[in-house]
Amino acid sequence: MNNFDELKGKKSPPSGNESNHRLSIWYHPIYTEGIHPDARFPRDRYTKLVDKLKIPEHSDKFIIKQPIEASRNQLIVAHSPNYVDNFLNQNLTEKEIKRIGLTPWTPDIIPRTLLLMGGAIAALDHVMENGGIAGNMAGGTHHAHYDFGSGYCIFNDLAVCSLLALSKYQLTKIVVIDLDVHQGDGTATILQDVDEVLTISVHCQQNFPFRKSESDYDLDLPANAGDEEILSMVTRALEITKQFDPELILFQAGVDGLATDALGKLNISRQGMNMRNEMVFDLAVKQSIPTVVFMGGGYSNPISHTIDAFSDLFLSAYRANKQILAKS
Repeated sequence: MNNFDELKGKKSPPSGNESNHRLSIWYHPIYTEGIHPDARFPRDRYTKLVDKLKIPEHSDKFIIKQPIEASRNQLIVAHSPNYVDNFLNQNLTEKEIKRIGLTPWTPDIIPRTLLLMGGAIAALDHVMENGGIAGNMAGGTHHAHYDFGSGYCIFNDLAVCSLLALSKYQLTKIVVIDLDVHQGDGTATILQDVDEVLTISVHCQQNFPFRKSESDYDLDLPANAGDEEILSMVTRALEITKQFDPELILFQAGVDGLATDALGKLNISRQGMNMRNEMVFDLAVKQSIPTVVFMGGGYSNPISHTIDAFSDLFLSAYRANKQILAKS
């Protein structure tokens, strides 16, 4: 049985040890196919990443699972029911659609969005039930606000997962560590009055969104900052995290800070990006904190640099997950 058997409808190995601590990642082909081929968004990054992760040498590292659609009730924990219904019923205005992007829209944008959100929620449920680390091979939709979408983001998976974790699992301390090059403005506004969730955003000050929201901690980087600057800021972010002593980490792991990224304005190397991830996972390992990985942005030209960085991300997550579960 290979690591794609779940996508073929076959049974996965028992969840007791997840087959020697393989990393569970949620993915669906519609993550690519649900975006129009003419959209500016690099939709092929998902299929290219799957291809990279399923090579024979990684066959013992990952279990790729297929999500189910998020429900309306799950979405409205963080979003306006009116906004959710207008999206589901295809009643958003042209202005609202343009603000989101991903245009021209295809009818598959609706099931794509629901499955993307479902993947994040499934990863949350997995780490809460089993411990360790899990991820969604998409998402990190941190620009979606309570009643509107923005910046390629329709609903905010980080906010939805935060609020579901509070209600379903009675957690009292959750941290969102957002290391995407763009500020997590939607996450900040949705969770601004939720004391149980700490929002930390490390981002480029001179980048989108140009009107910033207020996270609990905004750690700004100047344009053209490189490895030394980003790792210093991540150190600060993790010190803040340790002081908060969270029961759950939601890690927005965008790689659009790479020097090769078309939208990033930073100068981070692949090695620096990998060190950034290792620092987050090291904290999760040392304190055995359940952690969900959200992919976030990545728009390198050529896109292979983005794929390499995301592959590094999930390989690091696999190693850290194995360490956490081995301790328990």
